[in-house]
Amino acid sequence: MTTTDPTQMAATELAARYRQRTLSPVEVTKAVLARIEKLNPKVNAFCHLDADGAMAEAKASEARWSAGEPKGLVDGVPATIKDLTLVKGWPTRRGSKLTAAVPAATDAPAVAALRAHGAVLLGKTTTPEFGWKGLTDSPLTGITRNPWNTAMTTGGSSGGAGAAAVLGLGALHTGTDGAGSVRIPASFCGCFGLKPTYGRIPLYPASPMGSVAVLGPMTRTVTDAALMMSVMAAPDPRDPTAERGTAPDYRIGLDNGIRGLRIAYSPRLGGHAKRVDPEVEAIIAGAVRDFETLGAQVELADPAMPAGLLDALLTQWSAGSATVLDAYGPGAGKDSDPGFLAMAERGRKVSAGDYLRAGIARVEWAVAMEIFHERYDLLITPSLAVTAFEAGRDTPADGTWGDDWLSWTPFTYPFNLSYQPAASCPAGFSKAGLPVGLQIVARAGADALVLRAARAFEAARGGFKMCEAVGT
Repeated sequence: MTTTDPTQMAATELAARYRQRTLSPVEVTKAVLARIEKLNPKVNAFCHLDADGAMAEAKASEARWSAGEPKGLVDGVPATIKDLTLVKGWPTRRGSKLTAAVPAATDAPAVAALRAHGAVLLGKTTTPEFGWKGLTDSPLTGITRNPWNTAMTTGGSSGGAGAAAVLGLGALHTGTDGAGSVRIPASFCGCFGLKPTYGRIPLYPASPMGSVAVLGPMTRTVTDAALMMSVMAAPDPRDPTAERGTAPDYRIGLDNGIRGLRIAYSPRLGGHAKRVDPEVEAIIAGAVRDFETLGAQVELADPAMPAGLLDALLTQWSAGSATVLDAYGPGAGKDSDPGFLAMAERGRKVSAGDYLRAGIARVEWAVAMEIFHERYDLLITPSLAVTAFEAGRDTPADGTWGDDWLSWTPFTYPFNLSYQPAASCPAGFSKAGLPVGLQIVARAGADALVLRAARAFEAARGGFKMCEAVGT
């Protein structure tokens, strides 16, 4: 869909307009900042905004474009950073009153890469306390609300990024994902979100959640996510576990289609998902037919899901939570999220043996998925078992999902445990007008294939629908 509103343009279009001199980074940044001022009070996507810094970066970018010397692939493109990630000169509060508003001394690797390519950094987006859950509300910053209906949640933990992406509050957004935290808000908000293969994008500091946690792009188009990956996958010596060598250009081959690919469709992951909202299941089943129309061979098939995957996740997740909380000293956390405190208390009981056994279970699951992908290039599932529910809650209010947010996220966290790339693509809307996400998974290292399949699906759908105004 053609638009003249720069806040609704993809990053790739903005760069093309800059090159043609039909639009300037200053114009775009002013428009985005004005839109943030208008809409952010309704959704609470930002916890830190640096308007002066953004305008200074936009002016510097404009000068480079005027001289015909752009700095990199995203020069002048407005971007946001999730507030679990270091940005030099900005505080990193992590959604917690335990943290201090002290400016960071350095950029995290992904931020340094975006800055090196000329991105205009707007500010930081909201997260639950220390990113511990799949919702975005915290004692420090309050509730972040879904743009399609502000009574509903964005999901999390990258909920601020999800809301900002679909509203045009910047073109490029970083999220982090340790159990679904990119894909959950991408599904609930209706944007595209990719959890890359572990180690593809360098992390610093290391996540206390260990190797389940990665950083990934959240965007309005798949091409923009490929662009972000091409920038952020640059090696960084501060992460010795990350990929070395030159970052791939994920834009190459992006439009090659999926004809002939072998795709498994698993609506319940072989019973691992105990239940799925019938409307979600029907929308995903309909969306899967697009992959057949595009020439892929699709069949119903379930990976061999071992017992104990949730226990393996909770072992690492709770131990990480305890590590975070205990760093603040005895008695810390009186103003913290009770759920985070409970998770940390569970983590204090994790033994070294428990942690090692969880790691072994993860390896066995990763091997099982490698074997699965010898037959199937891709796996398709729903992204989530539900659509967005009431904001400020961890589970739907009807009481049928219990009180644990992991009950409605059975499709996301398994692929953090197996190190694989997985993306959530907008697949349609419920009768209540809420987005539904479709998840695409590939073998570890095949991030480009996930992007290619997502791009084919996006093109078949005529693009993904963005939210032009906040709904109530």
